[in-house]
Amino acid sequence: MEIRRDVFQAIADPTRREIIDLVAHRSLNLNAIAENFDVSRQAISLHIKILTECGLLVIKQQGRERYCEAKFRKLHEVSDWIEKYRILWDKRLDKMEGLLNELQPKNTKRNKKSPRLNKNK
Repeated sequence: MEIRRDVFQAIADPTRREIIDLVAHRSLNLNAIAENFDVSRQAISLHIKILTECGLLVIKQQGRERYCEAKFRKLHEVSDWIEKYRILWDKRLDKMEGLLNELQPKNTKRNKKSPRLNKNK
C-alpha cells in the first residue's frame, strides 16, 4: 500500500525543496542527487521517498539506474492555497493605499505652505 503524503509536508523541509530544485530542469539519478548534500544517502533516499509519495517526484528505471523526475502538478495545491491569501492581502493593501492617498493631499498642502513661509523669511 502506497502512502499519500501531503504536498505541504513535502515542501516544508528545506532539503526536499532543494531536491526539487535540482531535478526541476533535468532528471538525475539518486547518486547525483545525494552528492549535493552533506547527509547520508539513506537520508536523501527518505526525502526522495516522501517526495514520491506526495506526487512531486517520479522515479524511472533506466537500465540499472533510477532517475528522479519532477512532477509539478501537485504544487497547484500550494499555489491555490497561497492565491487566496494573495487576493486577501491585495485587497487590504489597496484599501490602505486608498486611505494613504486620501491623507496625502492634506499633507501636500501643508508642505506647499511651508516653503513659501521659508522664502519670506
